[in-house]
Amino acid sequence: MAKVIARFRRPQTLLVTAALMVGLAVRLAFLQRPDFSGDIDVFVSLMHSMALSGLPNAYDARLPYPPVTTYIWWLLTAVEPDFRTATNTSDPTIRVLMKVPAVLADLCLAALVAYALRQRPPWAAAAAAAILLHPGVIDMSALLGQYDSIYAVFALAGAILATSGRNGWAAVLIALSLMTKPQPAAMLLPFAAYFWATGGWRGLVRSAAIGAAVVAVLWLPFVAADGPANYLRNLVYYQGEGRSALSVWAWNLWWLFQELVVGGFAYDSVAILGPVTVKHVAFLITAALEGLIALAVIRDPRPRTLVLALAASVLVAFSFMTSMHERYSYGALVFLLLLLPEPRMRWLNLALGVVFTLNVLAAVPPTPEIEAVLRAPRWIGVLSAIAMLVLTGIVYAMVRRRSPAFRSPTVAVRHT
Repeated sequence: MAKVIARFRRPQTLLVTAALMVGLAVRLAFLQRPDFSGDIDVFVSLMHSMALSGLPNAYDARLPYPPVTTYIWWLLTAVEPDFRTATNTSDPTIRVLMKVPAVLADLCLAALVAYALRQRPPWAAAAAAAILLHPGVIDMSALLGQYDSIYAVFALAGAILATSGRNGWAAVLIALSLMTKPQPAAMLLPFAAYFWATGGWRGLVRSAAIGAAVVAVLWLPFVAADGPANYLRNLVYYQGEGRSALSVWAWNLWWLFQELVVGGFAYDSVAILGPVTVKHVAFLITAALEGLIALAVIRDPRPRTLVLALAASVLVAFSFMTSMHERYSYGALVFLLLLLPEPRMRWLNLALGVVFTLNVLAAVPPTPEIEAVLRAPRWIGVLSAIAMLVLTGIVYAMVRRRSPAFRSPTVAVRHT
């Protein structure tokens, strides 16, 4: 990172310094704010069980996340003994500790996008500042305490390594991302296609084996206590606890259906033709589009194509899968920043950033005033869902269209 900063001129250094100071100040002010969503209270209660039963038995409780997040929580319980008695975030110290990992991940994301764009210092500074000052990013990490920035750090680092020809190390980072939260599963096909296109089938098998080995090692401490099976049961449990809605506050295709046709939340388990449910149809649509994105990467395996494909895969999953939450388009927000040097991509980044932020704020309004503005008028959600579908279509079309040679903002790829 020091080498990246050394490339900055005075205005760029001042921009990043100011963004860092303001971004940190806002985050620090939000760290002690109460949990509006209720999620952190649930997490603390699960960590309380883990602190009493020990790490190997962590999945005896209903932990909703894979091992990396579990390890982070376990470290927090080791740092703060009060997790043995705390079952919610009423203690300000507990509340701050729960949000610190996400805030640190925000800083890592800013450093990574600056590194990826290091050959273009002005845009490296702008992209880092965008992460540090983005209201949607701040809201998710410092206010809601969600760990999406952590999986995004691993995924972004994996993309940077892949476009540098280090597919093996990229596979390690991708596995860590997938083992932080389930959402990065949408990125697996573009990464696999890139590994195949740049390393042949042997390269793909090698990368898959490395990723599988990392996943296996991460699960090892939990195997004796039947942790992997318990985790799968936990996922089924959470899907059945009112979270199998067509859209869980995600402004996407199914949100439009809920708002314009149903008039409220609806389950995705409704059969539409024999045993075929809405969830099955949504999965087939998403799988077909994701497959076409992967084919585009194989056809044109440049770093720019991979970056676009990763953003497109996240947006396609967000827009067409059921049971999506408002923050599940976050990965696209991060990856598109790597294309900030392109004029048209700046407008795309701005549009996606606005829709994402409005969606996050509407789903969990931090104040009654924001709730009144964003939730009461149904047309805001409807128009924003249409906007998200349009943005998804634009990014998808960019991936599928073979563009002329473009000097990628990421480091040059070395084919192996």
